Amino acid sequence: LYPPFPEHLQMISIGMGCFWCSENLFWDLEGVYSTHVGYQMGCTPNPSYREVCTKKTNHNEVTRIVFDPRLCPLTKILKIFFETHDPTQKLGQGNDRGTQYRSG
Repeated sequence: LYPPFPEHLQMISIGMGCFWCSENLFWDLEGVYSTHVGYQMGCTPNPSYREVCTKKTNHNEVTRIVFDPRLCPLTKILKIFFETHDPTQKLGQGNDRGTQYRSG
């Protein structure tokens, strides 16, 4: 769950709405070593869920995916990213509304 990870692995963080929903898309993908959810890109250090929901911290809910590019190329992860959410929807995805649910 926590670094250091084996050296051959790569990492990407993606925001595509609710992080619990997006994390679930990558759990069982062959070549994915680990997934983690959290907040990125905000101005408040280590915000709580309540703080993020105020829309004042500017954080984005993200899923960090640690993967083996030999088994799961980045293009496969990006394909899932672009096929399972709408990056043109402003400040939310589906029923999830707010700055924390933006695409990124």
